[in-house]
Parts: sequence; C-alpha cells; structure tokens
Amino acid sequence: MNRYFRLLIPFVFIFSCKSNPERVQSDNIKNEKPNIIVVLVDDAGYIDFGFMGSKDLQTPHIDALAKSGVKFTDAHVSATVCAPSRAGLITGKYQQRFGFEANGTGGIGLSSDVATIADVFKSNGYNTYALGKWHLGTDESDHPNQRGFDEFYGFLAGSRSYFPLENPSKDKMLQLNGKRVVFKGYMTDVLGDQSVKYVEASKDTPFFMYLSYNAVHTPMHAKADDLEKFKDHPRKKLAAMTWNLDENIGKLLDKLEVLGKRDNTLIYFLSDNGGAHNNQSLTGVLKGWKGNKFEGGHRVPFVMSWPKKIASGSSFDGLISSLDIFTTSIAAANIAIPEKLELDGVNLMPYLQGEAQGDPHKQLFWRKLDESAVRMGDYKIINLRNYGTTMYNLSADLGETIDLSQNNPKQFDSIWSAYNIWEKQLIDPLWQEEQYWMDVTYHIHKQLMENKEAEYKDIWSPAFIIQNNK
Repeated sequence: MNRYFRLLIPFVFIFSCKSNPERVQSDNIKNEKPNIIVVLVDDAGYIDFGFMGSKDLQTPHIDALAKSGVKFTDAHVSATVCAPSRAGLITGKYQQRFGFEANGTGGIGLSSDVATIADVFKSNGYNTYALGKWHLGTDESDHPNQRGFDEFYGFLAGSRSYFPLENPSKDKMLQLNGKRVVFKGYMTDVLGDQSVKYVEASKDTPFFMYLSYNAVHTPMHAKADDLEKFKDHPRKKLAAMTWNLDENIGKLLDKLEVLGKRDNTLIYFLSDNGGAHNNQSLTGVLKGWKGNKFEGGHRVPFVMSWPKKIASGSSFDGLISSLDIFTTSIAAANIAIPEKLELDGVNLMPYLQGEAQGDPHKQLFWRKLDESAVRMGDYKIINLRNYGTTMYNLSADLGETIDLSQNNPKQFDSIWSAYNIWEKQLIDPLWQEEQYWMDVTYHIHKQLMENKEAEYKDIWSPAFIIQNNK
C-alpha cells in the first residue's frame, strides 16, 4: 500500500464518520457485529476480471466490489488445486498440518479434530451458511452441517454439470442440508438466488457466508442467452460464464444495499487457485497455471471490502494469504481466538487501517507431494523431488525465468533452511493422487523449470497418451 495512503486512512475514516453522525451514533449504540461473506470462485485466471486488467471479459459488479475496498497485488492461496486450497482457507492453517495435502479428499476429508471458521462463528452467535462447491469430504462427519454450518445449499463433489442431472450421485446432487434439491435453470443462478435468500433470512442476526461458486471450473457450460451475447468472443464460453457469475454477485451486493447491510458487511473475493489450462483462462505475465508451484498456480485475484472500516479504491502490495481470512474475520467480529486453536493466518485489518506496515507474512510455504515452494521476501524457491531446485527474484522477474539458485548461495540456503523448519511441523499426506496425474504434474514442473513449454498439460493430452502407451 502506498505510504501516503496509509497516512490518509484515519483522516478519510474520520471525515466519513463526521459526514454522517446519525449513522455513527446508531452503530455505536448497537455495537453491531459485521456480517462476513467469503466469495470463492473456481479456477479463475489471474487477469480475467476488469479490476485485474482484463479488456475482454465483462465484470462490472465484481469491479465495483473491488473499487469499494482494497485490491491485494501479492495475494496467494495455500495450494494450487481445489480441495487442499479450500481446506487451508476454511481452517486458517496450512492444510499439510493435518494431512490434507493431495487433491481430492482420499475418502478421509477434514480431520475430526480440526476446527473450521464456521465452527467459531456459530459458537459466537452467528448464522452460518455454506453454498455451492464443498469438496472437503463426503462422509457424514465431513458434511458442512457437521463442520459448523447451520445451512448447506450446494454439492459435495469437486465439479458437476451446471445444468440439472436426471439421476445425480449423492456427491453431485444439489442438496439442502442432505436432502436433494431438484432445480431448474443454471447452477450459478441457483446459488446466487439462494445467497440472497439467506441474507434476507438472517434478519438482524449477523451471519457468516461461505459462497463457493463452481464457476468458472469445467465443464464449460453456459446459458444460451449468455453464449449469444458473446457469440463472436474468442473465449466465448468463459466470457459467458464469467458474465453470469458477475451478475449473481451483483444480486447479492444489491440485496445487501437494499437491506441496509452493505456498509457493515466484510466481503472477500478470491479464486481458489490459479487459472486452469482447460477453461480458457489467462494468467498474464505469471508463469504456470493451476496445479503447479509457479506464480500462475497460487497467486490469485483477491479483494477485501468493508465500507464501514476500510477506505475504498486502494491497493495493498504486501504478501498475504487466503489463510488470513480466518484470523482477520474473527478479529473483525471481535472474537477471541479460541484456546488451543492455532492459526497460520495474520489479521490484515491493522495493515489496512494504517496501524501496521510492511508484509503481513515474511514467508509462505507450499507443498503437494513431489512439488514444493517457499517464498521469503522477494525471493522464491521451487523444488521438484529427485529432479532439482530453482530460485527466482520476483521483484525483478515475476515471470520466473531466471534461475538464481547458483548465483546467490547464501540467500538460497537461508530460504531453504526456513522451508525445512516448516516441513518438520507437518505430517505425512493422508492420501496420494493417482499415479498418472502425479506423472503429468511432475512433467509439467520439470518443463517449466527448464523454461520449456510442456508437451502435455493433462492426462487427456494426445502426447501424454502416446508417451504412456509406448
């Protein structure tokens, strides 16, 4: 964040308070708890929103949300694929601490002794709502209703059709608290409409909402009228899906305004990982994509808006993580961290209100089976087991093309030592991924570390099939 902006925040806030003394007096009397909404989208490209620089995808409501708060320019998730990333976000700790490292759920899901952000809010008088994609386990003990959520309106699987299925499996059916919901129309619309209903239903009780859209994850399904709107677009399906996603986020923002709740609602907007190679997404100057440890896999669009407390139209350049959502949210609600609950996230509010400066995180770590990475300051190391290690200076080389591992051994050793200390705190992954998928991700990392284009990018690539059938 610009240093001059930090100095201005207190004055901007004071001025806004003086301009509406009745509201401030009312807020002080009620001492209202903020509502909290996490809008998590799926596999979105780093530059695929207007506020991130997109020129071809239309996202007016999401852009307005970004303008109403702060945009983070160095924001990351704790994993480069869906399930472990969500596990980290919802628990506020590195998911490797409880063995949730590989993608999928391994038939195990979240550990029974791990608390979720919903557990904390529910025990502190909040209504708690989960909508959309869960992907954190399908057993009864892993069901959202058993993990702190009063209401769950969504599906348990990692992906599904956006349109109704005739005989969906238990994990792919749309459900309300375990009972199948037969719906008409388009999934993103259905979830958007339900998010509005929950805001209305909460009335005067503060709520925590985890709004987890499956858009823009494959399959690339879009409504006919949206496809017609973008019929000449080079990324027609993604443009149509993104437009619809934006409309539904707009519905929610409008309802909050109408009910007078917008000012005291803290909203996060982010993607669960980097853009996927198979959904037409773009990562801009970032190298890599979903599933690998280069910036394109884990650096994500990230917005935080709370008009009552955060000045609008700003950006923040410090190093942050999706792990911070848990810690920041309970601090915003003035909830003490429960005893024995250990969190890896940082409270971002002091940095956004000018009370703290610098990077909220001095270092961040990633590990998924054979691939790992560590960020410390401007430097980042990527390691591929039994192959090698590279180091980059992101301030000078955001595209991660110049390997400095041999040029600065002292820096390298310092960073790698920090990683080894972190790794000793972890447990072994409780499940693995299919060998063919591990093979293809290993190949991709190897090619990218050599600054080559990957010959194949998924298990369905012709080159991969030929290679594995020799």
